[in-house]
Amino acid sequence: MGPQSLLRFATAGSVDDGKSTLIGRLLYDSKAIFEDQLSALERTAEKRGTAAIDLSLLTDGLVAEREQGITIDVAYRYFATPRRKFIIADTPGHEQYTRNMATGASTADLSVILVDARKGALAQSRRHAIIANLLGVRHLVVAVNKMDLVDYAQSVFEEIRTGFGGFLQRMGAADCVFVPVSALHGDNVVDRSAHMAWYSGPTLLDVLEQADPGRGEQPLRFPVQMVSRPQQGQDAAFRGYMGRIESGSVRPGDRVVVLPGGQETRVKQILAWTGEGLTTRSAACAPQSVTLVLADELDVSRGDMIAAAAEPPRVAREMEAIVCWMDNSPLDSRRKYLVKHTTRTAKAVIRSVLSRLDVNTALESQPDGLALNDIGRVRLAVQTPLAFDRYRDNRSSGGFILIDESTHHTVAAGMITG
Repeated sequence: MGPQSLLRFATAGSVDDGKSTLIGRLLYDSKAIFEDQLSALERTAEKRGTAAIDLSLLTDGLVAEREQGITIDVAYRYFATPRRKFIIADTPGHEQYTRNMATGASTADLSVILVDARKGALAQSRRHAIIANLLGVRHLVVAVNKMDLVDYAQSVFEEIRTGFGGFLQRMGAADCVFVPVSALHGDNVVDRSAHMAWYSGPTLLDVLEQADPGRGEQPLRFPVQMVSRPQQGQDAAFRGYMGRIESGSVRPGDRVVVLPGGQETRVKQILAWTGEGLTTRSAACAPQSVTLVLADELDVSRGDMIAAAAEPPRVAREMEAIVCWMDNSPLDSRRKYLVKHTTRTAKAVIRSVLSRLDVNTALESQPDGLALNDIGRVRLAVQTPLAFDRYRDNRSSGGFILIDESTHHTVAAGMITG
């Protein structure tokens, strides 16, 4: 694993479990904050009349959040160690902000779930673990925080690991690590704790540095954003297809298929903008933005997808999906929605709500609808066919959002299951 490898991870847990303080400790102890940030924390501590700086303020960036002492939005932070780079999503703990937590976890490779050592795993801890698993997060780390408030007792840690670990195992979580920490004092966050000699496992930073994002080589998925017409000096027959490679890689000569039409061709040329204008590339990969020139004249437009011919996505007008409802108005099967999937926008209706997930027990039940923060399984029908993969196989081509056609509100985020 090279020093430039990137890990995206999200933090989650119940209110006051110490998520923001934990991230602040990671930044502080790994020396990933600037002098002016440290000075600002010291001035805030002086104003409040406290001797210790409040590390949670490194992530709680909104004034309203500071006044309430809680996190209500997803705060993103970036830092790096000699081993790798990190993008952190610090997500809210309140149940009514479940949709925010789902947003933060949707692009994460790993989720850190905090549990207060005094309280054990609460309903919100289970809820966040279920959502992270549902969103295809490969690795879960349970940070049992505030160990200093239980005298660093091994018995407390083991009881939580046994109980919550059993729940995670029944839920089907494949990879899970438990780490006893004190975010306030820094025990087992970056540096090994002198108070817990009984613990021989990795520190939290060790886990983060060693985790395999598991992104592997995926098939080419290139949603077309724009058709490039001939410019001065170009062949009058020139047609380039502009967009961002969402997954996989491409080289001239590769066999591709244009969907939803299904026409096969080869990539003739790859062009990319530099400071000197358009230049030819011998290869390109996700997440680069390029222009593809195809060997044959085909009818290609915005919203089409250029994909690997050997491993194409599925094309259909109906699909099943899990949706997280984000609107104050509940789902109404009589309303018309727009589905935004990669670069294609199409009219859609929700044929039926198949089940609703109880995010406390991971059990599905017969629903009477979906309301704000509910998660359910639905059958969706779209007016024009979509080229998609299952979300667990490819997040870029398996995710979508639903927009209310009349209000233009984003009402749900969805993950295609089949």
